[in-house]
Amino acid sequence: MGKTLEIAISKVAALSEPAQEQLGRELLERIEALKNLRTEIDVGIRELEASLGEELDVEALLRELNEEHAGKA
Repeated sequence: MGKTLEIAISKVAALSEPAQEQLGRELLERIEALKNLRTEIDVGIRELEASLGEELDVEALLRELNEEHAGKA
């Protein structure tokens, strides 16, 4: 185990049980999200290597993101 993680775990151990549980859940969610992202990246790399990539319309993507952002505001 890395030194930074050991320090973090020792600090978490000093917290209340509910706080420890909450941090544990958040950490597990983060790990799962990173694992899923790594899988998606690996799939994308394999698709690009197999020349399965598609040209990206950057302007359309930016419009879509701006619309999503405007809807959340």
